[in-house]
Amino acid sequence: QVQLVESGGGLVQAGGSLRLSCAASGRTFRNYAMGWFRQAPGKEREFAAAISWSSGSKRYADSVKGRFTISRDNAKNTVYLQMNSLKPEDTAVYYCAAGRDQYLSTSYYERHEYDYWGQGTQVTVSS
Repeated sequence: QVQLVESGGGLVQAGGSLRLSCAASGRTFRNYAMGWFRQAPGKEREFAAAISWSSGSKRYADSVKGRFTISRDNAKNTVYLQMNSLKPEDTAVYYCAAGRDQYLSTSYYERHEYDYWGQGTQVTVSS
């Protein structure tokens, strides 16, 4: 029903920046909140950032707060993750996810609050 495609990943030196995009499509008229998660090799997928449909609510994991910025352009059906001051520990596959409605759940950091997931885009930060 909803398809999500991430892009913008790549290899960057520590201290550098990347901007990830997630384009949504599908035969649905439902608005939805969005989240970004990441998964490093051998580790579980963890929450990074989330945003409501209106952009009125934004949430960040402590590990990325102050460095990452989530935003969206609803006219383009796209959500972004601007990543600055990247560290080697940011290396992971980054996934975008769509929630069930336009609002952020109080459990926005939990994977089960999101119904649709993209294929992921690799971010590698070298030291």
